[in-house]
Amino acid sequence: MIVNKTEIPGCYEIRPVIFKDERGIFVKTFHQEVFAKNQLATYFAEEYYSFSHHGVLRGLHFQMPPKDHIKLVYCVSGEVIDTVVDLRRGSPTYGKFQIFTLNAEKSNILYIPSGLAHGFYVISENAILVYKTTTVYSPEHDAGILWNSVGIPWPNEKPIISKRDSEFVAFEDFVTPFIYQEGCVDEKQ
Repeated sequence: MIVNKTEIPGCYEIRPVIFKDERGIFVKTFHQEVFAKNQLATYFAEEYYSFSHHGVLRGLHFQMPPKDHIKLVYCVSGEVIDTVVDLRRGSPTYGKFQIFTLNAEKSNILYIPSGLAHGFYVISENAILVYKTTTVYSPEHDAGILWNSVGIPWPNEKPIISKRDSEFVAFEDFVTPFIYQEGCVDEKQ
């Protein structure tokens, strides 16, 4: 596994080793020693996946403290435009976003620290995304910011989006509880 820094502190794009043969591929998505060596979380409390159709946009989601979490995200079928937005006050990239293409062929993995909003748009016919989180989902702490409020150049100005996601507060109206601490490893490991 290769752990690559991104423009947003604490967010990494992980490139796993992909084993290919005539049957297909085999991909290792987590390795405790590699994660620990790179000061990444090694404990995950929950795992789930979403199946979405072309044109669906999900996000921009996060959980509020004290149930905030680190998230690992990867695409096992199809392809998505995946985006994170830094919500951590004091971060050098506060309010900025970064875009990634996640797909089954590349098998790349996004490591998203606490304090980042996450969302994606499906560009293939369908897509399956897998998520691992360091805390269990808490409906009372589930939150988001409006998908089109930070200037992300989504491929579609009228995506298929849930009523809930369309009613999130705009970024400029969001009062963040997240504080950036340089070099701090999240205690939810």
